[in-house]
Amino acid sequence: MHRTTLSTGAAALAIGLGAGAMLAQAPTPPPNPARIPYVVGNALGLPIEPTTPGPFAPMSPNVKVYGAIYSAESCAYDPVRDLIIVPNRGVPQNVQQNNAWVSLLNHDGSVHTARWIGVQNPGAPRAALTPPLVLNEPYGSDVANGVLYLADRDGSTSPQDKGVAVIRRFTLATGAPAGETRVPAVEWFNDIAVAGDGTVYGTVTGGATAADAASWQVWRIPPQGEASIVVQGAPLTRPNGIAIDAQGNLVVVNMLTPDVLTLSPTGAVVRTAQAAQAGNDGIVILRDGTMYVSSVLQGGVSRLRPGQPATLIAHNIPNAASMCYDAGANQLVIPMNANNALAFVPLGTR
Repeated sequence: MHRTTLSTGAAALAIGLGAGAMLAQAPTPPPNPARIPYVVGNALGLPIEPTTPGPFAPMSPNVKVYGAIYSAESCAYDPVRDLIIVPNRGVPQNVQQNNAWVSLLNHDGSVHTARWIGVQNPGAPRAALTPPLVLNEPYGSDVANGVLYLADRDGSTSPQDKGVAVIRRFTLATGAPAGETRVPAVEWFNDIAVAGDGTVYGTVTGGATAADAASWQVWRIPPQGEASIVVQGAPLTRPNGIAIDAQGNLVVVNMLTPDVLTLSPTGAVVRTAQAAQAGNDGIVILRDGTMYVSSVLQGGVSRLRPGQPATLIAHNIPNAASMCYDAGANQLVIPMNANNALAFVPLGTR
C-alpha cells in the first residue's frame, strides 16, 4: 500500500496556517442572551411547567394516561373491531406533507395497531397505492355507517400557501380511502360530527376576540352538493367540539364561555346549558342524554345530566382535547394534544 508522508516541520506549518485561517474567519460571537433557568415538567396535572404562577394541582386519581400516539386532536370508536381509533397528525404541513397516520388502541390503552392507516411513508410509497393515500393533519374525527370521517386539510405549506379544509373518508372495514370533499372557503375544520345520511357538520373555531365573531362558524357538508354555513357569530363564541344528539340536533361547545349549545340542524337555538368550566373542546352524548364536556384550557371533564347542573368528574387533565366514548369499556378517551398521550376516564357501571 502506498503511503504519503509529511515531515514534522511541514505538518506543523500546515496546521498552523489552517488554524490561523480559521481564527481569521471566525465571526465575533454575539453577546450572551438572557439566561433562562432550566426546568423539567411537572407530574401530570396543572400547571404543566413549574415556572407557571400558581400552586400545582395533581390530575385526579381516576384518570389514567397512556402514550404511543403523536399530536392527536380527536378519537373515535370502532364498534365492529371494538377498538379506539386515534388519528395522529404527524408533523405540520410546512415540515412535511402527507405525514399523518391512524392508530388502533385497546380499551386498556395498549396499542393494537400502531399504524393502521398510513403505515407507508410519505411520498412515493403513499402516492403509488391504489387508491393513493393522502392524510396531512387530521383534527376532528367521527364514525358513521361503516365509514371513518376525518377533518383534514391541504396546503398550509408556507405563509403564502393558504390551507383548504378537506373531509376525507375511509372505509372502516379496510381502511381504504373512500372519497373526499374539499371546502375551499374554510382553511380547516376543528371538530366534526356526522349524521346518519352522511352529512358532516364542522366547526370553525376562528379568532379569539369579539372582533372575530364572523370567523366563528358551523358548516354543513352534504354527501353531494355544496357546503354551506349553518351558524355564524353569536351564540357561537369560538366553537370547538360538536356532536349530534338522539333528536338530530347539533350540540356545540364554546371556548370563550362554558355554554353548551343545542341547535337545530338549521341553526336555531333549542336550549343552552352550562359546563362546569369554560375553554371547552370535546363533547360526548350518551343515549340517555347525559353529556360529557372536556376543557382543553382548564383540564376538567364536566358531566351534564338532563335537567341537572354540571359537575366535574375529572380535573387537571393537560390539553384535554376532543374526546370520544369507548362504548366497549364505558369510558371516555381524551387526546392530550402536545402531550402525545391519551387520558382514560372510566364512567363506572352501566
